[in-house]
Amino acid sequence: MLAIPSSPDERLTAVRRSKFAYVYVRQSSINQVRHHQESTELQYSLVDRAVRLGWPPDRVVVIDEDLGKSGNGQVERGGFQRLIAEIGLGNAGLVVSLDASRLARNNRDWHQLLELCSLFGVVIADGERLYDPCAYHDRLLLGLSGIMSEAELHQIRIRLHQGERQKRRGASFAYRCQVAWPTTAPARSCSTL
Repeated sequence: MLAIPSSPDERLTAVRRSKFAYVYVRQSSINQVRHHQESTELQYSLVDRAVRLGWPPDRVVVIDEDLGKSGNGQVERGGFQRLIAEIGLGNAGLVVSLDASRLARNNRDWHQLLELCSLFGVVIADGERLYDPCAYHDRLLLGLSGIMSEAELHQIRIRLHQGERQKRRGASFAYRCQVAWPTTAPARSCSTL
């Protein structure tokens, strides 16, 4: 029978607290790092969340090497690889991230992380709650969160490509209109057609 903790504190055992808490900070692009500094600051403030959960400040490690790198799996992320290595070495008791999409935007990386956290007894925290990948319902929620994160990225790409195609069609239409007017005719815009 599965054990279901009645309070989050039951998940934060002395063994887990004797290990490090890792705060993973990531923004998907350099543009986001430059223009969405509030989000970056909010992610850095997750150190306070780890401390409130019982980790001494000197046992909280911030991994922020992946600022400006997408989590879609197409870019090498040294910070994420470092996080995976620390979990695999048994050094982690807690992984904190603002939300699932900060950790990984592809199922391969996400499920690798979940599996390692489960094997090494690492708890995952976001801005709202704790998840124990060893607990069935938590793992189910984390799995769904990872799937939704990858699906969201897919939808963003589709919208981006549709916008690009629409923009090219508009430029092509405007170009045809400009070429079609005789040079002696008064200037008119395409919208008057």
